[in-house]
Amino acid sequence: MKILVDTHSHTIASTHAYSTVNEYFVEAKRKGMQMFSLTDHGPQMPDSPHPWHFGNRNVIPRIIDGVACLKGIEANILPPEGGLDVPEGMKPFLDFVIASFHEPVFPPGTQAVNTQAVINTIASGDCQIIGHPGNPNFPLDYEAVILAAKEHNVVPEINNSSFIQSRQGSEPNCIRILELVDKHDWKVVFSSDAHIAYNLGNYEQCITHAQSIGFPIERIINRDAKTYLAFLAEHNKPVSTELAQWCETL
Repeated sequence: MKILVDTHSHTIASTHAYSTVNEYFVEAKRKGMQMFSLTDHGPQMPDSPHPWHFGNRNVIPRIIDGVACLKGIEANILPPEGGLDVPEGMKPFLDFVIASFHEPVFPPGTQAVNTQAVINTIASGDCQIIGHPGNPNFPLDYEAVILAAKEHNVVPEINNSSFIQSRQGSEPNCIRILELVDKHDWKVVFSSDAHIAYNLGNYEQCITHAQSIGFPIERIINRDAKTYLAFLAEHNKPVSTELAQWCETL
């Protein structure tokens, strides 16, 4: 199982991360990746970059040394009913949006409160990925969330960092998500959630757990650039057209 696109990473613009954009390009090339994504935190997180950071990323080349870069955001699900901290003026500058719970922004609630907030956020049409939904601090009705995600063409994330250092206790929840995604004929992304370039493209735990239950690679939409860009095209994201010619060379 080889995953050639990373959908989730943080640069030094999020001050609890430690690598530059160039360091990510270098690491992606070294590891034979096709594409990676910059997804620093949305405005409500204490260490989020200034909004101008997101608006000025057009200065970052799309492709360096054969590796493509997507420019997204890890936005915050807002209490109590959901929605995201992405201002209207920022949206045109984003290739895609990850929607995540973060404790400094959304105090953990009951399963019912958390689930409704996620479903409302999915239904808003403002996100394409639900970030680290296995977080045990935010219990969810996973079946309801996955059914809503499928209805709105949004995918849950299986976050490698959740298995090894962040959000301890996520493992059984992530396995359950994989099982339900398979049951309901839906899709996921695997991500590193890298906070330093050395971790970019690290899906070791995601792959191990997927293989343990026979989860098929065909359900992983970031397995290659062509598949992930096709998903973004379904959301009418201009980057899918912008990178179409490059994608044909892969």
